[in-house]
Amino acid sequence: MPSFLEDYSAFYGDGSKNEDGLTLDEFLDSYDPAKYRNPSVTADVMIFRYYKELQSVAEDLSILMIKRRNHPCIGYWALPGGFCEVGEDIEEAARRELKEETHLTGIPISQLRTWGETWRDPRDRIITTAFAAVVDESVHEPVAGDDASEALWFDIEFRKLSSEIIYQEKMEIVKCTYGLYLYNNEHNIKCDACVSVKENLYGFLKEMKYDIIYSNNIAFDHARFIVNALLEIQDSLNRAKKQM
Repeated sequence: MPSFLEDYSAFYGDGSKNEDGLTLDEFLDSYDPAKYRNPSVTADVMIFRYYKELQSVAEDLSILMIKRRNHPCIGYWALPGGFCEVGEDIEEAARRELKEETHLTGIPISQLRTWGETWRDPRDRIITTAFAAVVDESVHEPVAGDDASEALWFDIEFRKLSSEIIYQEKMEIVKCTYGLYLYNNEHNIKCDACVSVKENLYGFLKEMKYDIIYSNNIAFDHARFIVNALLEIQDSLNRAKKQM
């Protein structure tokens, strides 16, 4: 089949033939992407909003959530997001889905983490990349569209519930448990979750593992995405305060 890319000149390497005696052109002509079953790819977007000044993620932020119109998790509150198209960059997919489901555009978003556990979705093997943005009160109000039946801001309460040191596979790990509470008082909607975060204490790079203990009225595993983002934002705030 033809190459997926129109210009693949950067992929010739040193120009050698492979072990089957094929040049890159010949290899691409005979390559069959349908030979392997591929995972689906999605993008999810967290838009956090603050008023006047952001000091702490524990009580100064709200988050934009959409109510799912379709299965799975129908009627639950989710992050805006959806499937990435074949000819679309993952960040473009995130921006498109945000626009389609909330009509918000022009917001700078930052890629945080990719989530790829096999249990994430009953429809297929789905890997998602989470993006986040922090905006002030000047952002336009969302308007629900596409797969979203509603799009609303939820105030956030976030707190650490417990912390302990555990020993696992010859590593010393700190395990923290966080409570996440989302509420929209105007519509009398409440969502909550409990998420554990494990992190190795020593080493230059930290292995972080996020597990949902329970999740109420929040779709899929989006609660752990939100906890990850809140911890990242709080770290950024702490670093900024130290530099002042």
